Amino acid sequence: MKWNLRLAAANRGIWKASELQRMLAEHGLVISAGKMSGLWSGEPASIKLSDLDVIVAVLDCGIEEILIPESVASGVAEQPSVPVARAAGESGGPVPPPVPRRRDGRSLPPL
Repeated sequence: MKWNLRLAAANRGIWKASELQRMLAEHGLVISAGKMSGLWSGEPASIKLSDLDVIVAVLDCGIEEILIPESVASGVAEQPSVPVARAAGESGGPVPPPVPRRRDGRSLPPL
């Protein structure tokens, strides 16, 4: 999901996080400066559904305007992480198992 609070607020003429923070406090949602910074920057650590409900009411918008699915936001449908041709091997044969390697460069003990 993509967090889109700043754009939703800007569409309603709210340009500063402190202005939105004041409006939220007027509706009973007191948010610390640190949490407001996370909400405004687009990378909130977490948010309660009850807090989201107040934000939506203050901005008079739908949740879908604040929380946008990544596939819709990027305009790209979700792709499988491994291409289909590689999943079965380039030649269509079996794929060899991955070889474990240590991160420090030392070799592993014999099998």
